[in-house]
Amino acid sequence: MTAPDALPVAVVGGGPIGLITALGLVHHGISVVVFEEDQTLSMDTKAGTVLTRTLEVLHRYCAVDAVLRASLRIDEIGDLDRATGTSRDSVLTGTLAGDTRYPFVVNIPQHHLEPVLRARLERLAPGVLHMSHRMVGFTQHDEHVELVLDTPEGEHRVAARYLLACDGGRSQTREQLGITVDGHTLAQRYMLVDLEVDLDVANPRDYPYLAYFGDPFEWMILVRQPHCWRFLYPLEPGRPEPDRDELVAKAKRFIGDVDGLHVLGTNIYPVHHRVADRWRDGRVFLMGDAAHLITPMWALGLNTGVLDTSNLPWRLAWVLRGWADESLLDGYEREQAPVAIRGSGEMAEAARAYMDRRDGGVAAMAGGGWGVAVTRSLLGVRLDVDGTGDWSMIATGDAPRPAHAGDRIPDVRLFGQHGESNVHDLCADSFVALYFTDARRRPRLPVDDEPGLRRYLVSRWDTPLDSGLRDRALFDPGEHATSRIGVPVDTAILVRPDGHIAAVVPFDPAAPENDPVAEAYARIIGRVPARQGALI
Repeated sequence: MTAPDALPVAVVGGGPIGLITALGLVHHGISVVVFEEDQTLSMDTKAGTVLTRTLEVLHRYCAVDAVLRASLRIDEIGDLDRATGTSRDSVLTGTLAGDTRYPFVVNIPQHHLEPVLRARLERLAPGVLHMSHRMVGFTQHDEHVELVLDTPEGEHRVAARYLLACDGGRSQTREQLGITVDGHTLAQRYMLVDLEVDLDVANPRDYPYLAYFGDPFEWMILVRQPHCWRFLYPLEPGRPEPDRDELVAKAKRFIGDVDGLHVLGTNIYPVHHRVADRWRDGRVFLMGDAAHLITPMWALGLNTGVLDTSNLPWRLAWVLRGWADESLLDGYEREQAPVAIRGSGEMAEAARAYMDRRDGGVAAMAGGGWGVAVTRSLLGVRLDVDGTGDWSMIATGDAPRPAHAGDRIPDVRLFGQHGESNVHDLCADSFVALYFTDARRRPRLPVDDEPGLRRYLVSRWDTPLDSGLRDRALFDPGEHATSRIGVPVDTAILVRPDGHIAAVVPFDPAAPENDPVAEAYARIIGRVPARQGALI
């Protein structure tokens, strides 16, 4: 058998979550193998909106450009009253231009997204995806997991360091582990219809490309996909599937009597809010729908799963590189489970109530303010990074607040020795410590001697050439980045590889012998700092 240190990480399931997880592992230099039981990728009519935070994850994993080429970009999420046809307050994502390189969301149907992700994975890691490979069992050992696969060539056994179950809401991995799923399924179902119709020229309607028509009796969501218009609305319990004539008539009740309307495809799916009672068993982790089956509303299905793909791969990388203790992996479930259970799950329930006009108490999810745009784009997710129970998915107000541990750090622009740098690129495969101080005073920084941690000075004053800090200094003209992050002078921020802030601590640039950043990093990775107090 191959030595455990040389074994790949196995991903079971070749849907979007499995493919993005594999891209994340490849990004961090981890050997990976992906097994998908079907012979071809799914062509079902499924999820169709990718939120800003997902675009940032895809950027980190070198896949966003390919996705954008196949998508429609949107800077307005419409909120309309079904009865009157009048517009309420839209969510304007352009207000996020100071927070992200992607101040928009995109529409791309899942059966278009999957081939794009697959092609990108094949380009970056040829041959890692194996179709028609169904996992029929697995056995955990001290240092590896052995998978049993049913393949076209017969039974095949594969050893892997870890098994990541991205095999959907009916996860066989979860079933074999005996993990229970808590929650409920609504009697109501959702009808999804793709329509060919010209609402731009022949029948101009000027709806936002993503529009929510709320109504207590008949709500509907209208999505402009790259190739069609998509309608989504609820089917009452017990109602049979509408035929084509009924679907056309239903659409015309919303958009008026138009010519040339044709049904391209349909899908009916149940409405779930179900979450696994545990997400890890030894060397096996549940991800995406295998861990939390939340029927998409306000695009909270697929995009919540992508938050899992952002959280776990870097942890595996740190453990497999020998930089962190195995306990680092425990943070995955601790941080992501509340987001799925009480975050996306409850937000989806509130969204349904809002669409039914049963509840006006979701002001944080509707309107044109900055906080609403941050919330709806999933940029406002604050993780419980220190185990205190302090987390959130909702940002409020019309202006950003100062940085807080657990927040996703704004992707601000700074200027290094070789030109401009965005913070998210600096921390894409490393913890990064940003020391906000005055470069003129010759601050001393600890030596970069901790594996997986880099340190930078941030100042509106460029570092003198003889300072010894030139290669580790970031120039912040006008203090735009410092103001956006909202920290006082002589503060250090430790940022994780997923872009979330691990710690905000004060430091003394004249006497940094007791480096609070090193202490925070050591606590996170479960190791003692290599050298305490070394300075330059």
